[in-house]
Parts: sequence; C-alpha cells; structure tokens
Amino acid sequence: MSGVRRRQGAGGVSSSGRHGVAQEEDACRNPRFHFDLWFYFTLQNWVLDFGRPIAMIVLPLEWFPLNKPSAGDYFHMAYNVITPFILLKLIERSPKTLPRSMVYICIITFVMGASIHLVGDSVNHRLIFSGYQLHLSVRENPIIKNLKPETLIDSFELLYYYDEYLGHSMWYIPFFLILCIYFSGCFIPIKEEQQRIPVAALLLIGPSSLYYWYLVTEGQIFILFIFTFFALMALVMHQKRKGLLMDSNGRFLFYSFIITLVLIALWVGWLWNDKILRKKYPGVIYIPEPWAFYTLHMSNLHSAKGESI
Repeated sequence: MSGVRRRQGAGGVSSSGRHGVAQEEDACRNPRFHFDLWFYFTLQNWVLDFGRPIAMIVLPLEWFPLNKPSAGDYFHMAYNVITPFILLKLIERSPKTLPRSMVYICIITFVMGASIHLVGDSVNHRLIFSGYQLHLSVRENPIIKNLKPETLIDSFELLYYYDEYLGHSMWYIPFFLILCIYFSGCFIPIKEEQQRIPVAALLLIGPSSLYYWYLVTEGQIFILFIFTFFALMALVMHQKRKGLLMDSNGRFLFYSFIITLVLIALWVGWLWNDKILRKKYPGVIYIPEPWAFYTLHMSNLHSAKGESI
C-alpha cells in the first residue's frame, strides 16, 4: 500500500508539474495586452500624480488651510496606495516567474520614498502661496533669505533634500526597477506569429509617454530614465538572440519610453536659451522642471490668486 501511495504521489507531482508547464506555455503562446491595468495605471498617474499640484492651486484655499493637508496631499496618499497595488497586479500577470523577494523590497522602498516625498512636496508647494519661487534655489528665494536665525535656512534645505533627492531616489529607482522586472517577462518566440499592437495600446501610448515626460522632467531623473531605457534595449537584444520578441505589453512599454525621449528632447530644445532656468540647472544635463517653468513665466497667475484670497 505504501508503494502504491508513493507511486500515486509521484504521479500527482508529475501531473501538477506538467500542468504548470502547460499553463506557462499557454500564457506565452497567447500573450494578451493588459488594457485594464495599463489604463488604470495611466489614469491614476495623471489624476493622482500630475493632478495633485493643480488641485492644490485651483481649489479654494479656504477649503484646505495652510496648516492642514491640501487636496494634493490626499491625492498623493491615494497614489501611494494605488500605484504599488497596480504594479503588483502587473507582476502577477507576467507569464514568467519573477523574483518575488526583489519585487517586495522594491514595493516597500517605493512606498517609503513616496511617503517621504509626500511630506516634503506638501510643504514646498504650500510655500508657493507665500511667494516661494520654484525656479530659484532654497537660499536664493526672497522669503528664505531673511529668515532668522539662519539655521532655519538649513532646515528648509534639509526639507528640500528629503523632497527632491532622498524621496525621489527611493520612489523612482524601485518604480523603474519593477518595470524592468515586468518587461523581462514580456517576450514570445519569434517563430510564432507576432500580432499587431492592439488599438487600445496605441490609444494609451500618447498619454503614457506624456506622463513619463512629466515624471522625468519634474523628478529630475533623466539619468535613471536613460539607464532604464538602455536596460530595456539590452533585454530586447539579448532575448532576440534567444529567438524571442516583445509581446504587445512589452512593445507598449518600450515604445512609450521612445516617445518620452523625443518629448524630452523637444522640451529641452524649446527652453535651451532660457538664461534664468539655465542658472538653476547648470551642467551638461539641462532639463528644466515644468513647475519651475510655471512659476517663472506664469507668476502673474500666482499674484492674482493671492490678491483674490
């Protein structure tokens, strides 16, 4: 009896193993564009990330006093919950078994970095109502220069460091690393017929690319983005040698990054001769932040807002 049970157990494991392999092969054989996840991902990026400073400026100040969280802060809180959830769902949809430990560490670091950024960004954007100018450094801002004691200026610089450097690094590095991990599973055999990229993907490429442009320029993470793009390109070349091509999800992500590079080039070319922004962004890599451009060339809107309040 024990021998029969052993044979049955072995047969069960073998059957389960074959079933798992069959499922993986079916997933590779029928790659499906994850329109629902990509749509929700793009929508929440636009609304909760790009839209949060706009909501803070547009909504009446009486609704959100300066000593309380703003509408943008609540947007940011929602972003910190929804984005990692969608990233995890994307990883779950991958037909390839991905390193779970690395994914979990990335998600934890992402949430921590985005939460650090939430606090710093909230205070920095609130300072706009007091005359803070984003196109100037902390010490060059008129409302900061005259602070007494001068050690308060160091505190504001520390806040800026948490917001723009530490927060961005812990937020964006895991973000792009997860996209790379997901992209590594977006390949199918060359011998199989490669379908055209779905219309739904084509419709989402524009908004997705435009958001990545905003993310790279406002977050000042061009070096991280370009290294991520090179990593994706290296993956494409490596998998092609193994007889694999990108599926519809991989092409959507890869083409979005290509269009993002074009948009960044156009943005830099447009502001290439702006002397004031050149002063804030010295060096070889000159990529102005959209909100710095906004406070520099549209400061009259802030003045009108302040007078009306």
